Amino acid sequence: MENLPFNPHLIPLLKEKRKAGILIEVLFWKQVRAKTFHAIDFDRQRIIGNYIVDFYVKTLGLVIEIDGWSHETKEVYDEVRQQYLESLGLKIFRITDFDVKNNLGVVMKNLENFIIENYSS
Repeated sequence: MENLPFNPHLIPLLKEKRKAGILIEVLFWKQVRAKTFHAIDFDRQRIIGNYIVDFYVKTLGLVIEIDGWSHETKEVYDEVRQQYLESLGLKIFRITDFDVKNNLGVVMKNLENFIIENYSS
């Protein structure tokens, strides 16, 4: 997807999030970086509109969100955010930090199935 909205005021926060090196995101990133997952190019920590998504696949218009304990109190925020991203024509694949940490093989297989189901022609 080209020309997605971009809020430049989020750049400092984006840099902080990348520096933080959140373990779960790093574990997932090691599985997908440098086109190691089916030769797909993933971006980590991408600004879309007024949000920073965990991972983004530009060629597919796919957002990957890893939900941790902090999302338990943000259901309304997450719903508004998801509706906004979907209004841009993006698809969202949600996974839990627990599954990334404890079932990474299953997560990757589920991601593969999601891509096949949603993007095969």
